[in-house]
Amino acid sequence: MLDYRAHTFLEVCRQKSFTRAAAALHITQPAVSQHIRQLETYYGCTLFTKTGRGVEPTRAGKLLYRALDMMENDDTRLREEIHALATDGTAMPPLRLGCTRTIVDFVAPRLLAAHLARHPDERLLMCAGNTAELVSLIDRGDIDFALVEGSFNRNLFDSAVFSHEPYVAVAAPETIARPTSIRDLLTCRLILRETGSGTREILEKHLAARDLEPADFAATIELASIPAIKACVEAKAGISFLYRAAVERELAAGTLVDITPADFSIEHDFALIWQRGSRYAGRYRALLRAWRRTAQHADATSEATAPNAPATDAGRTGIVRF
Repeated sequence: MLDYRAHTFLEVCRQKSFTRAAAALHITQPAVSQHIRQLETYYGCTLFTKTGRGVEPTRAGKLLYRALDMMENDDTRLREEIHALATDGTAMPPLRLGCTRTIVDFVAPRLLAAHLARHPDERLLMCAGNTAELVSLIDRGDIDFALVEGSFNRNLFDSAVFSHEPYVAVAAPETIARPTSIRDLLTCRLILRETGSGTREILEKHLAARDLEPADFAATIELASIPAIKACVEAKAGISFLYRAAVERELAAGTLVDITPADFSIEHDFALIWQRGSRYAGRYRALLRAWRRTAQHADATSEATAPNAPATDAGRTGIVRF
């Protein structure tokens, strides 16, 4: 159980104001100031500096925030476990997770279905968002962990790789000859996700490494929906770059074809992330191992049942073998 002064400190960090923290905690501002002074005396350093409209944590304050925020979130989950144990004899509060949108649409359904088959009494609460949004939810304690495709601060979050996912260029059949270079595709219209999405982030990163950007294509269209992007590409409105997991069915059915140039062969990790130092890290790692086995089994079954599927079937996922 965290000391009341720790809760005051966390609220000041989040509100960036002693006054707003006092209002949120329903205590007086002098009480907030006293709590912070006591913590500064205990740790022997200044925890906040004044800004034009409030306060900002010092380097020491940021370090303390990360530690206390993780402890507060773990304490909340521990209280939920104890309450569940006392009321119905189980120690299983809801499993609260987040997934980025490619994962929630094309990977999570089979993982969660298999999980619920193994644990029929467990409750699941899942939300979708981009990586930045999910990181914020973990930080606030609104979710426990997330399966993400985008970049995150590895100093603040522990992680484990779920899969190495191929990232491919796709087009409608017979609309373009297979290119030998990414520059061969610049004459095409590019259909891409909105700014902030992990799918777009990886494209921009790898284009930049080749001194290119989306604006170098003949034209661009932004759509915040992967199904809409795939429908437009199938209708010959342009090409797109997506994780193979999102286009497995279309590649297998032949409604889309893989036109990835040899000089743009990319893989990116899907990773499970949680607050660094959490006492629940062991459970998250065990859960991820079970999810990997589910994905590997589904992958093997898909290959075995696919008609005339060659060894290099474009529908194959990039699951890590352990």
